Amino acid sequence: MREFEDPARWDKVAEHYEETAHPFTARFAEAALARVALTSDSRILDVATGTGALARAAARTGAQVLAIDFSPGMVARVAASRCPTIEAAVMDGQALALPDAGFDAVFSIFGVIMFPDWRRGLAEMARVTKPGGHGVVATWQEQGAATFLLLRRIRETLFPDREAMPMPEGATALGDPDRLSREMVAAGYRAPRITRAVFDYELAVARLDAPDTVFGLSPDWTGLSDADQAAVVAEAHRLAAGRPILPIASTALIAVAER
Repeated sequence: MREFEDPARWDKVAEHYEETAHPFTARFAEAALARVALTSDSRILDVATGTGALARAAARTGAQVLAIDFSPGMVARVAASRCPTIEAAVMDGQALALPDAGFDAVFSIFGVIMFPDWRRGLAEMARVTKPGGHGVVATWQEQGAATFLLLRRIRETLFPDREAMPMPEGATALGDPDRLSREMVAAGYRAPRITRAVFDYELAVARLDAPDTVFGLSPDWTGLSDADQAAVVAEAHRLAAGRPILPIASTALIAVAER
């Protein structure tokens, strides 16, 4: 099992993820929501919710939201928000314990792309979407986003002969707009519309004083020697050029398809 496929790994980092990644992914979640009309009568499913960036944004529209994730730690963070229109549950997105055609819109914001069987995840999303409803998937372009993208770029500069850890298969496949469109159709959706969204991850350079809190979720960091890690931090400071914030432009594809 790869590390990102282990729910226990996500349990351990749930609080840190909510503090550092959630505000950034929420911007993409809101961009995805803006592409689908919701009402207080809408029933929404958020697949691989993480700490609930999409679920919380959807709830603000008045919609009823079921937020699911395979990590109990992540689900606990969503439940702790105490939003009355969000139900949070531990569930495998590759085998949803839900009836067919139960939701007006089904979202997965950087979630299904991480599944070992991402095609099954997409098919399950389509299965539980009502006819006439929508499926929405967000996936990264390039080689990830935020500090993961920064680390990969720095490694390419400092260690050009070393291979980085491969991206999850789903992230690589669905990072191509044509492939993303075809896979949404193959899963059971129709007429997908693919758009791009770009936002800066704003890295507070002072956080580099504790670099494990910046890069520690990436195996491309944990596999480096102490000397190599110090070189990465030095290069990040060089890129910041004395600025307190280092912006990392990150690009996502957002696919919206009909059922």
